[in-house]
Amino acid sequence: MTEMIPTRDGFGKGLLELGGLNKDIVVLCADLTDSTRAGWFKEKFPSRFFEFGVAEQDMFGAAAGLALMGKIPFACTFGVFASGRAWDQIRVSIASMRLNVKIIGTHGGVAVGEDGATHQSNEEIALMRVLPNMTMVVPADAHEAKKATIQAALDIKGPVYIRLGRSPSPVISKESDVFKIGKANIVREGSDVTIIACGLMVHEGLLACDELAKQGIRAALINLHTPKPLDKETILAAARKTKAIVTAEEHLLFGGMGSAVAEFLSQNFPVPIKMVGIDDRFGESGKPAELFKALKLTSADIVKAAGEAIRMKS
Repeated sequence: MTEMIPTRDGFGKGLLELGGLNKDIVVLCADLTDSTRAGWFKEKFPSRFFEFGVAEQDMFGAAAGLALMGKIPFACTFGVFASGRAWDQIRVSIASMRLNVKIIGTHGGVAVGEDGATHQSNEEIALMRVLPNMTMVVPADAHEAKKATIQAALDIKGPVYIRLGRSPSPVISKESDVFKIGKANIVREGSDVTIIACGLMVHEGLLACDELAKQGIRAALINLHTPKPLDKETILAAARKTKAIVTAEEHLLFGGMGSAVAEFLSQNFPVPIKMVGIDDRFGESGKPAELFKALKLTSADIVKAAGEAIRMKS
């Protein structure tokens, strides 16, 4: 049976490990200590934890100040607040100066479930990847979330946005698997069509590959966990090999990971592309599985899109 762990738990574990490795790691939170898993750090390193209450804009301003002092701040809140309510502070105070702030947006996408449209951030990738100097990471599972957290602090000098989920989600990788921010992982090899997915949609992509195989279709699957910067080399090689692309993301179709792939390929190696995502609407309250079905984010939707992309090749 597939192990189910929220990606936010992987972040919490990674943050604890970082706290012991580097005394300059500090954590800021906006009244969501338990929900973001920042509380785990607070318990072990209380002198390096700062609570801001419901004041996200102030929190990101303070994170910028701490970064200017040489600290490595992790500013944690729900993704809908980080990417929306505090976008101006992130743009002006952090991104424009390329400050070393790590932005943690939990509860991303419709897998938040019953919290409904106000708390389902389906615009994060678009809002963050448009900012110059920003690195954007969408881990596929808890192991990747832990690795992304550690690498964001130790390997990247500059702002990083990590999008995390609330609900338990399938663990599809191993702790020993190679993960590098900016380098996509080839999960499955194939020659007929390439599925490029990020976040929870990587698991749906795996299910789609299995179903397509029953139909005699050899589908490749790429885990594009870093929508920015794009791993252009891997994307280009896949397009040249299969000549048909399907993108899949738990995000609006506008400006997301799929848009980034389409922008790049349209200028370098145009091939048929079908995009699986949320089509110009807000989410709603419901169980994650119900919402994935209602918003056409399931493996069946990926299978359908793959067939359409393949037919467009001829």
